[in-house]
Amino acid sequence: MRDRQASRDARRAREFEAFVAGAAGRLLHAATLLTAETGDDNPRAQRLLTSSLAKTYASWDRLRGEDPYDCARKDLAVRFAHGTWPRLHRRRRAGGGGGGVLGGLSPQERLILVLRLFEGVGEEQVAALLGLPMERVRAVHTRAMGLVLHPPRGPAPAPPLRKAAST
Repeated sequence: MRDRQASRDARRAREFEAFVAGAAGRLLHAATLLTAETGDDNPRAQRLLTSSLAKTYASWDRLRGEDPYDCARKDLAVRFAHGTWPRLHRRRRAGGGGGGVLGGLSPQERLILVLRLFEGVGEEQVAALLGLPMERVRAVHTRAMGLVLHPPRGPAPAPPLRKAAST
């Protein structure tokens, strides 16, 4: 009996390791885009990914034909939306922002844009995952795309100071 359990545990660990080897890079990239950190310095994205992978591993035996990548991605998005989203939104309003192309977007805009464009998740699925009306997802996606493609300009530079004429 113990041998059978040990064999099952070893198989489960090998399957999960193979999944992580194939999926962790892409999931980390998605998490990095969500947190608007850089690829070199992304501790929040790494924590988000680690939590999502831990939950995926804990439910590995219950997946029963479900795509583990889809489950991990959903958990990543939900954790970001429910945990990170409010904190980042407060920080953004207080003047702190992330970097990169997506750094100027709100956390909700980043989440929807990453799910729709980077992950290829359908509009209906994003709406269901986030508990938002499809029209809201469409509007946020359109606004985020506009901001990424045509970022607002900063303030105009101050004109150079003229030297006073000497008399």
